[in-house]
Amino acid sequence: MTKLAYELQGEPRPTVTRLTTLARAALIVAASFTLAACGYNAIPTKQVAAQTAWAEVQNQYQRRSDLIPNLVATVKGYAAQEQRTLVEVTEARASATQVKVDASTITNPAQFQAYQQAQDKLSGVLGRLMLIQEKYPELKSNENFLALQSQLEGTENRIAVARRDYNQSVQDYNTTLVTFPQVIWAKTLHSDAKPMQLFTASAAAQSAPTVSFDTSAPPPPAGTAPAPATLPPGAAPGSAPPSK
Repeated sequence: MTKLAYELQGEPRPTVTRLTTLARAALIVAASFTLAACGYNAIPTKQVAAQTAWAEVQNQYQRRSDLIPNLVATVKGYAAQEQRTLVEVTEARASATQVKVDASTITNPAQFQAYQQAQDKLSGVLGRLMLIQEKYPELKSNENFLALQSQLEGTENRIAVARRDYNQSVQDYNTTLVTFPQVIWAKTLHSDAKPMQLFTASAAAQSAPTVSFDTSAPPPPAGTAPAPATLPPGAAPGSAPPSK
C-alpha cells in the first residue's frame, strides 16, 4: 500500500523497524515449530519423565525404610532370640540409607549400582525376617505385626511397579538419544544428555529366601567313622556285650 492509501484509511504507515520486528517474530515461531517437528524437545521431555519416575522409586524405598524400625521392634518383642537376623536387618537398613542419591545418580553407573546393591541386600534380609513368624505363633497372630506385614507387602509391590515404570521411561529416553533425528540434537545442543542406568534383577531375587529352623545337631560329615560304643565297666575291648 502507498503512503496515501494508509493516510486515507487513518492508519499509520508501518516503519522499517516494525516490519523487521514482525519478521523476526515470525521467524522465531517458524523455527520453534521446525525444531519441535525435528524432535528437538523429545530429549528434555523424556529426560524429565525418567527423572520423575526415579523420584517415585526413591519415594517407595523410603517408605519401606520408615516401616522397618517398627517391624524390628515388634519381632524383637516376641522373638528376641533371633538377634542375628534383627541385627542384619538394622545394619542393612543403615547401609541403604547411607548411600547418597540424587538426580545425577541415574547417569552414574557406580553410584547407581551401589544404591541397587544396598537395596537388594535389605530386601534379602527382610525376607528372612518375615519368615521368622512361622516359628512363633504368637508373633504370627499379633495385630501390630500383621498390620506392618501388610504395609510392607504393599510397599514391596509399589517398589516393583515404580522400578518397572522407571525402566520403561529410561529405555524410552535412552533409545531417543541414539535414534534419528533426535541423535543430531543429542550430539549438538543436548550434548550434556547422558544415558541412564536400568534396574536389573539381582541373583538372590531369582529364588525365594530359605530359612531352616531345625535346631538339632548336624549329621557328621560323610566318611567320618562312627563313635565307638560305650563299654560297661570292667569289660574288655572287643568282648561281646553281655546278654540280657
